[in-house]
Amino acid sequence: MSGSGWTSSSVSYAKPQAAGSPDAWSQEAAAKGRRGTQRIVHAGEQAAPADAATLLGLETGAPVVVRRRVIELDGEPVELTDTYYPAHLAAGTRLAETAKIPGGAVTLLAALGHTAARIVEEVTALLPTADQCDQLRVTPTEPLLRISRATLDADDRPFQADVMFMPAHRQHLCYEMTIG
Repeated sequence: MSGSGWTSSSVSYAKPQAAGSPDAWSQEAAAKGRRGTQRIVHAGEQAAPADAATLLGLETGAPVVVRRRVIELDGEPVELTDTYYPAHLAAGTRLAETAKIPGGAVTLLAALGHTAARIVEEVTALLPTADQCDQLRVTPTEPLLRISRATLDADDRPFQADVMFMPAHRQHLCYEMTIG
């Protein structure tokens, strides 16, 4: 959040948490004296929409598990996130349920043998839909940032895709890259 000096790194969201730890978002917010929560509004299997299928290297309509969340900071919605997993990895796991996962989904994925080696993100800006206006409490003229993220394993296979929407005026994106 730029207004509050908020800077976040995607890397912390790709690392498994220690046993018994809260998810990365809750930890990050708490470290800044804030309260980060999320509401899981839907979880289950569905046909992959085109954007998620592309990120996961699947055919549009292939079976995926999706977790749809509203991310909140101090009780205010700051992000809408849909996270997709290939059904062969996630069906029948806690990823397909609406209950929170101890340590977050990344920790469960690591326990299932799927850890991140590379993340690819694409950032675009657009105006919100009526539903996004309601959920994020913004006006139709306030632009959103859309971040599409593919998480890949050491063999360069994608196993998680995130499509996130957040009010642009509340964000400060900071990317750090190690070359070589």
